[in-house]
Amino acid sequence: MAGGAALVSESNAGFAHLIDPNRKWYSNRRLITLHAWIVLLLITSSTNGFDSSLMNSFQSLNQWETYFGTPEGGKLGLLNAIQNIGSLAAYPFAPYLSDGIGRKYTILLGAIVMIGGVALQSASHNIDMFIGARFLIGFGLTFAANAAPMLVTEISYPTYRGPLTSLYNSLWYSGNIIASWTAFGTQHLTTEWSWRIPSILQGTASVIQIFLLWGCPESPRWLISKGRDQKALETLAYYHADGNEEDPLVQYEFNEIKTAIELDRRLANNVGWKALVSTPGNRRRMIIIVALAWFSQWSGNGLVSYYLNKVFATIGITSSTIQLMITGILAVWNLFWAVLASFLVDVLGRRTLFLASTIGMTVFFTLQTICTAEYNIHGTQGAAHAVIAFIFLFYAAYDLAFTPLIVSYTIEILPYPLRAKGFNVFNFVISLALIFNQYVNPIALKNVGWKYYILYCCWNLFEFFFCYFMIVETKNRTLEETAALFDGEDTTAQITAAALEIRHEDKDYDEKASH
Repeated sequence: MAGGAALVSESNAGFAHLIDPNRKWYSNRRLITLHAWIVLLLITSSTNGFDSSLMNSFQSLNQWETYFGTPEGGKLGLLNAIQNIGSLAAYPFAPYLSDGIGRKYTILLGAIVMIGGVALQSASHNIDMFIGARFLIGFGLTFAANAAPMLVTEISYPTYRGPLTSLYNSLWYSGNIIASWTAFGTQHLTTEWSWRIPSILQGTASVIQIFLLWGCPESPRWLISKGRDQKALETLAYYHADGNEEDPLVQYEFNEIKTAIELDRRLANNVGWKALVSTPGNRRRMIIIVALAWFSQWSGNGLVSYYLNKVFATIGITSSTIQLMITGILAVWNLFWAVLASFLVDVLGRRTLFLASTIGMTVFFTLQTICTAEYNIHGTQGAAHAVIAFIFLFYAAYDLAFTPLIVSYTIEILPYPLRAKGFNVFNFVISLALIFNQYVNPIALKNVGWKYYILYCCWNLFEFFFCYFMIVETKNRTLEETAALFDGEDTTAQITAAALEIRHEDKDYDEKASH
């Protein structure tokens, strides 16, 4: 078996009885500190949201359009896609950095590269400089976005891991909000500073991370994988048990992580890229991961996220002020639903949220399409207003699962040895989907108009059936336990036997050492 080990048995299949009911995040000083570090990691997603949303806002700024010669067609597609092309260029290196130098330092490296890109974009005097800057921002973002959510999930207190990891991608909209409303505020400036100010603000989160992230704890799983067991135990004890290394929960976490990593080393000749598809369990993981990555950008949301002004044009809304205002309100709406869903992941479960999301998207995007057609064919103003309402309802449905869960679900179904590489594949597929959308959507909207929406109506229905048959429920399990859901009963029995053998060897070693 190439990756995918997890320690699961009847005696340790749950950790609920090991949780101290009095240790709440708001009443425990060290959990408050841990969550402060996690917030610092979560703003990586805000940076992503800011960077990705800025082009949408710029397209509604007349000053930006005028300064760069009103780009359209292929040039506009390149401007929207270049950040993701930069991300693609960094993907071959990101997992090796995350697994090599650690999660924390990979985030720092990404932040430094992004600041360089922000400086170049803010100082751009021609379209080529702007394109180069967007490429550099995407390149650095890949490093930070590969490592940050993994570090969040690997240092979180067990009962808060699901919601916190789900919050990571949900906070994409916090960056979206800042970008949208900053552009709304600067639109009244008659100079090029109307777009240079939002560009400069892009670097705020990265600057904060560079100054503060040095003290953040490193992943205990990464530390154990590098043979730094004592440091990993100290980290778990400090944040999860007020420094008590003998705490039952800490011992449970430490032994489970160590056993799973050691077992993967024993059972796998390598944990390279081939391991991602070397077993039935891993192949199912990768099918789900690739599908969710593609679905997250190919559910019709790409039309609104990157070409909202074009969508507005199809229903007769051409005012720059109104476009920017609706964009800003939509960002706040999305943040509300995504954060709400993040706190429901361990209540309703992942599978329920995915199914509810795909049903809602299918219904509301279909209604949006019908109303758009009604306006274009008959010029009905009421239908145009209904389109706006259905865009908001569509995004509420989208945000139930495809904002909070795509990152957290991907990370939790991957075993540690394959986590960085598998998550890198996820991000790679997202970039491919984005590049495809950003080139195809403006061309399709120009040539086909509202009829292009019908394609997404059919695709959203397909997504529902995929999620129904493929999504596995993972709530209330540790990262190590989740792997058994994919690797089968035989693998679980094999893992349990190997775990007992490892423990027996450790006991014999300790007894010999004591003599």
